[in-house]
Amino acid sequence: MPINDNLSLIKSVNRRDFVRLASFVAAAGAALPFSERGAAQIALPKPHRVPPPGSVMLNLNENPMGPAPEALDAIFASSKLGGRYQDVQHAALQHKFADVEGLKPEYIKCFPGTTETIIQLALAFTSPDRPYVQGDPTFEVGGSAARAVGAKVIKVPLTSTYAHDVRGMLAAATNAGLFYIATPNNPTGTPTPLDDIKWLVANKPKGSVVVIDEAYLHIQRNPQPATSLVLADQDVFILRTFSKIYGMAGLRAGAAFARPDLLQKIAIYNAPQLPAPGMAGAVASLSTPGLVEQRRKIIIDIREDVFDFLSKHNTPFIPSDANHFMMDVKRPGQQVIDALEDQDVFIGRVWPIWPTFVRVTVGTQDEMEKFKAAYLKVNT
Repeated sequence: MPINDNLSLIKSVNRRDFVRLASFVAAAGAALPFSERGAAQIALPKPHRVPPPGSVMLNLNENPMGPAPEALDAIFASSKLGGRYQDVQHAALQHKFADVEGLKPEYIKCFPGTTETIIQLALAFTSPDRPYVQGDPTFEVGGSAARAVGAKVIKVPLTSTYAHDVRGMLAAATNAGLFYIATPNNPTGTPTPLDDIKWLVANKPKGSVVVIDEAYLHIQRNPQPATSLVLADQDVFILRTFSKIYGMAGLRAGAAFARPDLLQKIAIYNAPQLPAPGMAGAVASLSTPGLVEQRRKIIIDIREDVFDFLSKHNTPFIPSDANHFMMDVKRPGQQVIDALEDQDVFIGRVWPIWPTFVRVTVGTQDEMEKFKAAYLKVNT
């Protein structure tokens, strides 16, 4: 970043913001790693071994299809320009998102994925007297960041249909700073009805925000995007990523949609420079007709085949609408994770509220066949 840009950013941070940044940096070393990979690794009771070649990797909700051919072409071409900062590409991605979503460009801020954005949101909107409220189980990265600045993290169990209990979340913290809703949820893969989210937005405390993480939205059979809430200038952030349906987890591209004044509240914490290949691949992915529908069908077909297998072998599972699911192995979940790892099949982790459930990513058909065979070996 040019020196003058750095100076402008520093001057824009007031004393309160600086104290929060310093507190975050000081506390981060004692908090959980701020990523899905970090959380997965810290959950392991034994040293994490390097997966040998040919291992089946079903642990991080990645998309093994990788980038679309059109995206790969754009990624390769953009790499030649990697010696320069790509402000033009950043603007191109912002405007492409605006065209696709029907939003004004100033309502969009591009980020390298969503994890970094969730952390910034926790820093900006929570404090010792403004809690962070989330479902349980759900993606924990925001709660880890909130704890690092002294905020209380309130976890509310999901409903009987595995949606976020929005009424319970509001009742649990009438002074909340941030409500986090992942829909479809990670790790359950279950959506929260848009009407429930709208109710929370209409009834939340003044000054708080509702963060709607739509990382898995495009894998839903009947997606319900919450973009209308941004169009209505509500106190919401919508998060999108290219890591899932678009197969670009390693290329780091995503965006937040919100009112410009809300986006400005997180701008002080970082001014991310997205990788040029990621931005180019993202624009190409958004421009490829039928890509989402094609990939959604592939993922759903493979997922439903695995569900048939689990039903046949009397293993309860949560009916996910994403590229991952949770199954009840009826014993401490870590035992099954370790046993599958010995078969070179790596699956997700356990959430404390459900100690006998494990999360499994939907891989290729071949990978899921290997998962089935390994699971039968360890579950007899």
